Amino acid sequence: MSNELHDFLPDDPQPGPTWARAKWPLVGGESEDDLTQALDPTAMTLAVKAAAGTKPGKALDDAAVEQAAADSIRAMMLVRTYRVRGHLAAELDPLGLSHRELPADLTPEYHGFTGDALERPVFVGGTLGLEWTTIRELVAILSKNYCGHVGFEYMHIADVEERRFIQERIEGPDKVITFTPEGKRAILSAVIRGEQYEKFLGKKYVGTKRFGLDGGESMIPALEAVIKYGGQLGVREIIYGMAHRGRLNVLANVMAKPYRVIFHEFSGGSANPEDVGGSGDVKYHLGTSTDREFDGITVHMSLVPNPSHLETVNPVVLGKARAQQAIRDDLMQHEQVLPVLIHGDAAFAGQGIVWECLGFSGVRGYNTGGCIHFVINNQIGFTTSPQFARSSPYPSDVAKGIQAPILHVNGDDPEAVTYACKLAIEYRQRFKRDIVIDMWCYRRFGHNEGDEPSFTQPLMYAAIRKHGRVSDIYSARLKREGVIAEGDADAMCDAFNANLEQEFSAAASYKPNAADWFGGRWAGLNKPVDPEDARRNVDTAIPRKLIDSLGRTLTTVPDDLTIHKTLERVLEAKRQMFANGEGFDWATAEALAYGSLVTEGFGVRLSGQDSGRGTFSQRHAVWLDQTDERKYIPLTQLPHGKFEVYDSPLSEYGVLGFEYGFAMADPKSLVLWEAQFGDFANGAQIVLDQYIAAGEAKWLRANGLVMLLPHGYEGQGPEHSSARLERFLQLCADDNLQVCNITVPANYFHVLRRQMLRPFRKPLVIMTPKSLLRHPMAKSSLSEFTGESHFRRIVSDTADMPDEKVRRLVLCSGKVAYDLIAARDEAGLDDVSIVRLEQLYPFPGDPLAVRMERMTNLQEVVWCQEEPRNNGAWFFVESKIEAALNEAGHTGMRPRYAGRKAAASPATGFAKRHEEQQRALVAAALDLDGAGAVPADRPAAAKQKPA
Repeated sequence: MSNELHDFLPDDPQPGPTWARAKWPLVGGESEDDLTQALDPTAMTLAVKAAAGTKPGKALDDAAVEQAAADSIRAMMLVRTYRVRGHLAAELDPLGLSHRELPADLTPEYHGFTGDALERPVFVGGTLGLEWTTIRELVAILSKNYCGHVGFEYMHIADVEERRFIQERIEGPDKVITFTPEGKRAILSAVIRGEQYEKFLGKKYVGTKRFGLDGGESMIPALEAVIKYGGQLGVREIIYGMAHRGRLNVLANVMAKPYRVIFHEFSGGSANPEDVGGSGDVKYHLGTSTDREFDGITVHMSLVPNPSHLETVNPVVLGKARAQQAIRDDLMQHEQVLPVLIHGDAAFAGQGIVWECLGFSGVRGYNTGGCIHFVINNQIGFTTSPQFARSSPYPSDVAKGIQAPILHVNGDDPEAVTYACKLAIEYRQRFKRDIVIDMWCYRRFGHNEGDEPSFTQPLMYAAIRKHGRVSDIYSARLKREGVIAEGDADAMCDAFNANLEQEFSAAASYKPNAADWFGGRWAGLNKPVDPEDARRNVDTAIPRKLIDSLGRTLTTVPDDLTIHKTLERVLEAKRQMFANGEGFDWATAEALAYGSLVTEGFGVRLSGQDSGRGTFSQRHAVWLDQTDERKYIPLTQLPHGKFEVYDSPLSEYGVLGFEYGFAMADPKSLVLWEAQFGDFANGAQIVLDQYIAAGEAKWLRANGLVMLLPHGYEGQGPEHSSARLERFLQLCADDNLQVCNITVPANYFHVLRRQMLRPFRKPLVIMTPKSLLRHPMAKSSLSEFTGESHFRRIVSDTADMPDEKVRRLVLCSGKVAYDLIAARDEAGLDDVSIVRLEQLYPFPGDPLAVRMERMTNLQEVVWCQEEPRNNGAWFFVESKIEAALNEAGHTGMRPRYAGRKAAASPATGFAKRHEEQQRALVAAALDLDGAGAVPADRPAAAKQKPA
């Protein structure tokens, strides 16, 4: 593909006269204080007197000065009104259906100028590059600057320099959108490529959904402007996210994905080699990566794959951009890596995730130095017209909440759209803040090419049928300007279509020869063969010397830091752990895992709503000086790697998507997201379903994200008990996830280290404890972290019980194990073994079968859980336990269920009822009342003897 676009764009025109601060620092209403002074008649009179000598025509007497001062005040109010509201009169709608009338306050009459006053010289002190002007001239310039094919919204920005930056580029008699003849032809060529590509797809693949860009082709040269000018301003990588509309066009004509590859996929072929596997996905969800060069500067670009859930890709792109900035050492400047998000108008206004992502823009740990948002404003959402889809004038109004400038632009003017993108990249690189381009266009066909849009928008589509294509309108304009001759545009179309025909023929024999998911930073990693691959059980122990060193780091308080007295007691307890080698709790084991990984050169990034302190005041990863709130993070003192911990915005959906994107880009960092309570992960279900569970199968994108979800029944009610373990297990298939419910601090240490030390990456879901954080039985000794230790998928009984003596085996997962052990020991049962499944998926069927095979006198197997029968792990593990029993030689034996009965709510909100239920399920599991556990398939009265 040609890279010639904008090679001939002229440099910015020289700015007009600078702000006349020395003469009149209050001109222009640049802040509220400035505006107040500008409206001060005394100050204005003095300013006019000072400038009287430069006035054209006769000199001013005192009465004339007072009149001129009054005129100047009203003129400045007129200027300010155009700056604030001029966009309301801009010519934005290509179809002319929006009926935008000139607001009364944009007329001279509204500000008191009529008749001869329109021609009277008015002092404006440097505004618009003018000293003296007439109201007629002033309005003409303001109309050209603010009411043409670009409408500017920026006066809501508090920062004066940002407003001045925009004003200096758009205000004045010489500020017109100008391109060289060569640049205009390059823009036309890009528009033609966009249009003819869509036509070609429609002709070759009749009736196939493609969600074409038809009507919005001006986006193609505009996005190329971002690449070109971004490269000149330091950008070396652009990460895109977008939904369906125009995606295939962007892949082909912006990102240079070979046409033959796309045609191959349209014909039903896979984008990957035959031996790679995976489910694949529809073509308008796929991503790609490529390099493009402008002016000798190479920019790497990637388009992140996305599902049909609109705007879901946004946080993933931002997280990936943040990771790439970290990798490039660009977190301070935010100069080299640029996120670009392309939205639909209805989704930008309607999807809450948009606001969550806008909210990241200035937050420590989530800031990416500004994102360019490009809204393809089709003026319709599926079949819904804007007036029924939002309550704001523009779809972009939500961006005002972060004071982002918004450029509304007419999509039938590709020069204006390209200009808007050039201004956007300049603004982003200068101020490192978000900016929005709202391109008003239309959707030539329905929601997809098989829809009949006139069912719901007959008037709009009657207008569209009569409306010329962007290339026709623009080529006619270039003919009038003498830039192209008759037939030039047709020749461009013919040449491009000939190239498409060649690519179409080549697609028939195209075969992918490599999958790209283990290239670049992922080099050296791979896809595991199967869940029982020996490489899964790697040695994760660390030497005693490292433990002692980490212990000093974790318990030493700097001399100049005044910590909380309770934290001092916590640290003293930790010192005793390291001194005695006993009693290591959950938080200390976690800190050892993080610290050891950092010393080995890995990064660790932990985020969540209370992650610094920990929801249950257990972690204390961040120490605050009690006198001045200075932060001290012990693990950041370690060499080699990097430790980060962030208290996130109050979001699950956006933050989880962000962390997934970060982990997507950086497999050499342990990326963890922690829910305040595991239940709250419900708010991020789209990310769980579409990315974490299915991303590898759909898009061949591995990911090592860790989710920490506090889970356990302690009587805290329906919203603070269950992390919905059953939902994650239901998503498990094809070796896509790891789901653990861990009860031993050392085992938690090992599973975190295992996540980074194995030669592959899989998302890891951990049901983390609450009461077990301080439970006297949930402790580990130093020896469990050293030697040849590793993660244990199954934890055997703590009792010293010979296997052949076991008659009842109680299998469980999580906190209930300690309740069972305590009740069993109190009752003196010496033939009941309690075994914990610390990993539920991939299910440890083989080691469980080996364990049960040694129990030669086994008569009964019970699965005990705290969750209601229709929740938790029961429905997932039942058949797998039965299969393990058969493999162990206990043919015909089936597990029995002990737990809460099925319920609509995951937990009771009454403490007394909770305690009664907990006692009952423990008693049923151990048969303490003689009733036994409830069988899997029949009521308790029909208790079945095992074979």
